[in-house]
Parts: sequence; structure tokens; C-alpha cells
Amino acid sequence: MAQAIGHRRAIRQHRSAPGFSDPNSGHRLARMSDDVRRVGPWKVHRTEVSFENPWVRVESSHVTHPNGDPGTYGVVRYANLAIGVLPVDEHGHTWLVGQHRFPFDEYSWELPEGGGGKSEPPLGTARRELREETGLSAAHWHEIGRWHLSNSVSDERAIGYLAWGLSEGDAQPEASEELALRRVSIKTLVAMCLAGEVTDAFTHLMVLTALAQAREGRLPADVSRLLV
Repeated sequence: MAQAIGHRRAIRQHRSAPGFSDPNSGHRLARMSDDVRRVGPWKVHRTEVSFENPWVRVESSHVTHPNGDPGTYGVVRYANLAIGVLPVDEHGHTWLVGQHRFPFDEYSWELPEGGGGKSEPPLGTARRELREETGLSAAHWHEIGRWHLSNSVSDERAIGYLAWGLSEGDAQPEASEELALRRVSIKTLVAMCLAGEVTDAFTHLMVLTALAQAREGRLPADVSRLLV
């Protein structure tokens, strides 16, 4: 499983992903619009595309800031949704996926995550990512949350799922992936998050949201007892 290019979550670069045209465009500067429009308190005078591939588009907008000053606002647009899974077995354990993250040049332990086209049912993506990265399949699924992962500079959207009633099989990593697997208790995962051993924000969101929902009685009873 992979030393992913970029991050496997929303821009799995080894898999074709619909959403953006001209996959070989590379670095270029293309004007998108000359019409003045409003984005909240900003006036947007012109937006240009400085880079585009099938997974991300980097835009630079010439704006008037809320205080009236001229400026530039850069945004990364994602073609895919970020999909994550918190699998929980009958003993209250979960699986972490380890891989080296190219942008930070650091090794990272994370819950199973991947990217899915926006026209693809998110639950279908979640089932596929769990199976590919861990070999697991689940009888029961529950959506635990939707989040914006980096909303000051990107439009990346994430959906997290809780999965239980697990069956084990063989992982099916992509050829470009070099991943490791680690089974830990939910208690251990929380401790790793709080100690800074797990730095992936999506993992933090999923496990802490699931625990809060379990304690508040917002999850099915059969999975709540596995979490708390």
C-alpha cells in the first residue's frame, strides 16, 4: 500500500478521477472569468488557473478584501471527496494505516482513507477504501460526520463513516502504494492522538466524533458498547 503521491485521501494520483478537464495541462495560466462577483465580503475581479491536473486545480483570484484593499486569494480546488472509515471489531479495536507522506516527508499512522469522485456514492468509496487498504469488509455502516479539512485555502470536503460487523480478507493495495497495518484498541488510538503520535486531522475528527456520539447515545447500541 502506497507511498502515496500527494495524499491518498482526495488526490490519489494513481487512480483516474473525474472532475477536472485537461489532465495533462500541467503548469499554465488560464483566465476563468472577468466578471466581478462576490464571495461573502470579498469582491472577485478575476480568477486565473495557475495549475491543474485530474485531482486538483490551483486558482488565483484578484480580489478586493473586506477592508477595501486589493489583493490575491489562492484556493486549491479538489476533484474528489475525502472519505474515511473508522472500523471497529468485536473487541473494540480498530486498524491504522501507515505510510510516508510526501508533502511533510514524514511517516503517518491514520485510519483508512481515500478519495472518491463526487459523482460516486460516498459509501461505495468507503467500502472500497476499507477493503483495498485493510482487506476488511463490514456488515454495518453509519455516517458520523462531514467536515471541511482546510477551509482557508482549499475546498476539500470530507465524509467519515463508522464500520462494524467486520470480516477479514486480503488487502488489495494499488501498485504505487507502500502501506503498513496496525491493529490497536480505540483507547490506544485516542491516546496516540492526544500524545501527537497521530497527526492526521481526519483521523482525529472521526475517532473523537464517534466517541462523543457514542457517549451521547447517538449511535446504535451494538457499536456504542464497542467504543466506550
